[in-house]
Amino acid sequence: MRALTSSLSALAVGHCGLIAATEIFGLIRDLRAFRLTGGTKDYLIVSTDSGRITILQYDVTANKLERVHMETFGKSGCRRIVPGQYLATDPKGRAVMVGAVEKQKLVYILNRDAAARLTISSPLEAHKGHSLVYDMVGVDVGFENPLFACLELDYEDVDEDPSGEALELLAQTLVFYELDLGLNHVVRKESIELDSFANKLIPVPGGADGPSGVLVCGDGQITWRTVGEHTPISVSIPRRLDPFRQPRSTIINAFCMHKTKKTFFFLLQTEEGDLFKLTMVHDEDEVQGMILKYFDTVPVAKSMVLLKIGLLFIASEHGDHQLYQIAQLGDNKDEPSFLSTEPEDKVLYFRPRPLLNLAPLDVIESLAPVMDCQLADAGQQDGPQLYALCGRGSGSSLRVLRHGLEVSAMAESPLPGNPSAVWSVKRHVEDEADTYIVMSFVDATLVLGIGETVEEVTDSGFLGSVATLSASRIGDDALLQIHAMGIRHILHDGRINEWKAPDRTKISHCAVNERQAVVALSNGELVYFELDRSGQLIEHSERVEMSSQVTALALAPIPEGAQTARFLALGLDDQTVRLMSLDKSDCLAPLSMQALPGAAASLCMVEVRGTHGEPSGLSLAIGLGNGVLMRSRVDTLTADLSDTRTRYLGARAVKLFPVKVAEEPAVLALSTKPWLSYRYQGHSRITPLSYDALEYASAFSSDQCPEGVAAVAGNTLRIFAFEKLGQVFHQNSIPLEYTGRRLLLDPEASLAFIAEGDQGCLSVTAKAERLSRIASHQAGTAMAEQTDPQEDLTSPAALAEPLDVKQFGQSYAGDNLWASNIRVVNLAQGETTCLVPLAQDEMVMSLARVRFASSPNDKHIVAGVVKGWKPKQQSMDGAFLLTFQVQGDQVVLLHRTAVDGGLPCALAEFAGKVLAGVGNTLRIFDLGKKKLLLKTENRQLPSQVVHITTMGTRICAADQKHSFVWLKYKPAENALTIFADDTNPRWCTRGVLLDYQTVAGADKFGNFVVARLGTDLTDQIDDDPTGSKAFWSRGILNGASQKMDILCNYHVGETILSLQKVTLVPGGAECILYTTMSGGIGLFLPFSNRDDFEFFTSLELHLRQEHAPLCGRDHLHYRSAYFPVKSVIDGDLCEQYPLLSASVKNEVAEGLERPTTDVIKKIEDIRNRFAF
Repeated sequence: MRALTSSLSALAVGHCGLIAATEIFGLIRDLRAFRLTGGTKDYLIVSTDSGRITILQYDVTANKLERVHMETFGKSGCRRIVPGQYLATDPKGRAVMVGAVEKQKLVYILNRDAAARLTISSPLEAHKGHSLVYDMVGVDVGFENPLFACLELDYEDVDEDPSGEALELLAQTLVFYELDLGLNHVVRKESIELDSFANKLIPVPGGADGPSGVLVCGDGQITWRTVGEHTPISVSIPRRLDPFRQPRSTIINAFCMHKTKKTFFFLLQTEEGDLFKLTMVHDEDEVQGMILKYFDTVPVAKSMVLLKIGLLFIASEHGDHQLYQIAQLGDNKDEPSFLSTEPEDKVLYFRPRPLLNLAPLDVIESLAPVMDCQLADAGQQDGPQLYALCGRGSGSSLRVLRHGLEVSAMAESPLPGNPSAVWSVKRHVEDEADTYIVMSFVDATLVLGIGETVEEVTDSGFLGSVATLSASRIGDDALLQIHAMGIRHILHDGRINEWKAPDRTKISHCAVNERQAVVALSNGELVYFELDRSGQLIEHSERVEMSSQVTALALAPIPEGAQTARFLALGLDDQTVRLMSLDKSDCLAPLSMQALPGAAASLCMVEVRGTHGEPSGLSLAIGLGNGVLMRSRVDTLTADLSDTRTRYLGARAVKLFPVKVAEEPAVLALSTKPWLSYRYQGHSRITPLSYDALEYASAFSSDQCPEGVAAVAGNTLRIFAFEKLGQVFHQNSIPLEYTGRRLLLDPEASLAFIAEGDQGCLSVTAKAERLSRIASHQAGTAMAEQTDPQEDLTSPAALAEPLDVKQFGQSYAGDNLWASNIRVVNLAQGETTCLVPLAQDEMVMSLARVRFASSPNDKHIVAGVVKGWKPKQQSMDGAFLLTFQVQGDQVVLLHRTAVDGGLPCALAEFAGKVLAGVGNTLRIFDLGKKKLLLKTENRQLPSQVVHITTMGTRICAADQKHSFVWLKYKPAENALTIFADDTNPRWCTRGVLLDYQTVAGADKFGNFVVARLGTDLTDQIDDDPTGSKAFWSRGILNGASQKMDILCNYHVGETILSLQKVTLVPGGAECILYTTMSGGIGLFLPFSNRDDFEFFTSLELHLRQEHAPLCGRDHLHYRSAYFPVKSVIDGDLCEQYPLLSASVKNEVAEGLERPTTDVIKKIEDIRNRFAF
């Protein structure tokens, strides 16, 4: 079970596929799994910002998480004295402790009633005033009274001591709380003062499995402690042998445990990603020693899970999540062991190496954190792509996100010609794998046999001298080939029955299922065939002549338990599609008709399995010649066509083919690119494939690829399978050296300009200098006398070889050290063409692409750089603006311009000049020969400018603490004048101008806002060229005289780091695209008419009442966490409607006075209108 910011998802073991996902519309603080004593299934307990704990269970039948119990204990929100930050469960599933950061702790007793249903007691208090909690775990004591351990810090003496002496004596304590099940009372059983500060507790197996107690993980040390008299056992955490690493101790970041009937061990991960295996030597309840051994190095984890089947899942803190197979248990004798008998003050070292005990198995892609994002068609492809700076440190990358489902190419083989069609055929109904691949050419048919190798087959019975229209299995073990001149029925014993088309006619179209076949002749007649009980293909006695030429045919799949399908769909060139009956009583009789916006080029009928209590149905997919895909629902009783959805796929006629996806029927549509129409997690999806354009396709099955596709493209045969269902984007990654900070795109030149940098790192030049000093010190040369006296050049770490940065990450060299680059990437080739490393301790804060009016033929890049920045002290050694000239795919530094007044966090092009936000100052610079020339400035902004967006002569500056400030540039006076700001203090991160007087913005607490200047305010500014009115109209509390009107407020729940006004799909409307620090990508869609707004407002209101969030958070309160939600509808909540049970859907639809199909169609239409 995986928890994201506001959603829970169940993952399949082995391939990390998504089983079920649930939006909880709240912030998940912690979660734990537990199993009642003697139980056979696990429960999940979740604490959120709802002020409640929720116990969930997974319903296998409904494939969703269900709420078993919910208990309220405090106020909503993440508050320091409201429990929920920590959860700890008794290993035997008898109790759970819920703790706050400060003071409050509650204990609930878990039990079952007479009907074996879970019950939970009233909360038992275990509060302790003036105490901070660092961690909390349940201690394994077998079946004795449940015991919980907490890392606490009592600050009462410090709070009451004005001299500060008590602060020096401050110490952490390990506190054990015991739940007396007989008295229903929690007691503070024991408190142990710790010698040094710790950050994590790890429970040790107890009872018959181990010595019990906890491992206290502190700064460079792991100590075993337990209740009562005992001898603490400690082992030191070794440090890396790395010449660039600061000589400091290491802490444990995450852990997991593996326990068998006879033994157990821990895997502990340090903050640098190194895994250590910890084993304990114990005798009953006493520990004699501990052994620590290096295991492997993996990405830094937020949490780790070690499964009994030998799989290790790493939920990475930043970047992709990893699944590993444990290949060895780390018992290699060549690896050094670190024992608890070593002196505590001895510094231990180890050397990281490539993976040895772990084998990578699967990856779950994660964008977190998205530091910056831009949308453009910089790769000159069909449609725009998202370019996002993701990850942290050496794991950072530029991700190129293209809308499409990733496919896995299994095989690609050249062919002697260009086939027009391909089919995969099973020889017998019980075969799991296909036997033949049949390909049709202009005047021939090629049959390939599928086995250990793929070879041409000549004795299959298929006629090879004609072009084939259809090849398939019919009946249990017969084959059917349809060509222009007739039908060839190949029996299992080799006998062949042929039906020839009438004279002067040819077969133009055909449709086949497992027991039926229909052909359309060139004279407009339809001929129907059906298998009899003896396996003979019998022609129906009557033929039907159509009034228009047939353009497409499709047979419905045979329902389970039936012998034949009831419906035949045919498209005519009079731009209609018709359903005809195949019942013996009224065979080929017309049943229904639907007009089309164009002639049908292809038809496909598939079964739609019912979900959430709904019955199964039949869907007709219609591919038109104008590139439009239509989907209609077929009433299985009346044959009426309803609930029609349309989607434009491309400029070419749409060809449709039935395939299987996750054991469900789906439709593959081929146009200018391939598309897949399928159902996933209760939603209908139409997604393009990230693959080449195809001409023809067929479902394919083999032992290695049970749900694949065989297709032809040009003169090649392709076999591929679908991967990562539900995926919206297909990703390509370009690695970076440091964390990406700012991104600029030049779509015309297909270039990306990236500012990257990290704290605590040495630059490439500084690393080379350090290695030179170490070598000089060893050689005893004069250079050794010039080294820093605080720099240790004789330690084992200093003498070691440097580590591979890509594999082991950047070495943390110390506080207030910075390394930074400016990188140019060719997006077409995915390669770095230019890299400009900055000097040590210089950090790029901002980046802008500028075309100066004084040099209109040249492109320039301006970077805001700070030197010697100390974030904790809020000080720096200096700041500069670096000006680069773009020459092809290279950048050349022209000059450096020193600036004062603060950090240069924001840059933007403005009126042929560059506009810089330096501290609380806005400055306009023009290009000079030796430096940038200051033209004008405004020093009256509240604090720190973090983002600038402009339109015309107006400037909207996002302030770090005080929302947005509007300024106007007066060219005649060369002055910047503040004329409007906000009434609410917002800690802004990004902003984007929607029009001349409207700004959309976001703050660091996850809020989105749209604010607009009043019409009267706009007129006053335009009629005040001297600015005298604005000067004399003083605002409140030194603010501007005019204020913005707030149009929209909405709490997203994640910190937004990029905002853009974009058009995502060709012909679509504009919308606002945002990305978050947690890796989320979202849209804000404007309503174009009031009817839609009223409909979705009513739908949201009904869903708030009928589909309350799973973990008890009030939806309205959640979206109004900081400011009351205003004029924004929660689309995520509206999209929960298709996932509801049939009864709740009908109830909501009745309240909306619409059928359920219309509600779902409305939700899909607004998504397709703007995005995908």
